[in-house]
Amino acid sequence: MMAREHSIVLKEVGKVFRSQHSSVTALHNINLEIGSGEFFSIVGPSGCGKTTLLRILAGLETASGGGIEINVTSKDRPVNSMVFQEQSVFPWMTVIDNVAYGLRLRGVPKKERNTIATHYIKMIGLTNFAAAYPHQLSGGMKQRVSVARAFANNPEILLMDEPFGSLDEQNRIILQQELLKIWDMSKKTTVFITHSIDEALCLSDRIMIMTAHPGTVKTIIDIDLPRPRDISTIRTSGRYNELYQKIWLTLQEEVLGNK
Repeated sequence: MMAREHSIVLKEVGKVFRSQHSSVTALHNINLEIGSGEFFSIVGPSGCGKTTLLRILAGLETASGGGIEINVTSKDRPVNSMVFQEQSVFPWMTVIDNVAYGLRLRGVPKKERNTIATHYIKMIGLTNFAAAYPHQLSGGMKQRVSVARAFANNPEILLMDEPFGSLDEQNRIILQQELLKIWDMSKKTTVFITHSIDEALCLSDRIMIMTAHPGTVKTIIDIDLPRPRDISTIRTSGRYNELYQKIWLTLQEEVLGNK
């Protein structure tokens, strides 16, 4: 891969959850560099600490050791926006108000934030639903709103925790393609957690495979599939199948070894 300026650097990051009588090491000695504008996915066995790592990057958890550096290029925008697996739209707000919510918190004038929100609503194919409320939307449509809100807020880094994991196959493919379309335009530094090797392959520049508990870096694999990508055809390429097999065999060692 071409050398990139680093957007995120983790040095010997660890996380220990402590209670009165015991402690559990969730993450151990994570060393990682993520390039500016990179789409970086993380896969690993259940319980390996993927979400904990993402929450540390988001500032929702504090690392027990090590250091984290995030390259901040502008003080006028947030460091990160996060898209959760659970639907997180506000039920009392319309689609356009949900998408513009982060901009409103930052004091962006109404006309400007509505222009930005309208742009991303169009990108996710919900123009006709801009004035609708969440109870009028399907689950997939609500998650589109969450993705649009995250991009509209223009963060330094975008964090996504299995955002499509609860959707049916058709909606998941549609949202993956829409995410690729928006990401191709913005080249936003993105850290994406998923249990799906297929999803990680379709979206990513690199994929990190984590070890079983306690989680650390097992290996990082470059995904040299050409961009822009069409999810409907990329799975038919021989290189896709080679990469899928490589990732699965590497992941399988951790999944089976942890039983």
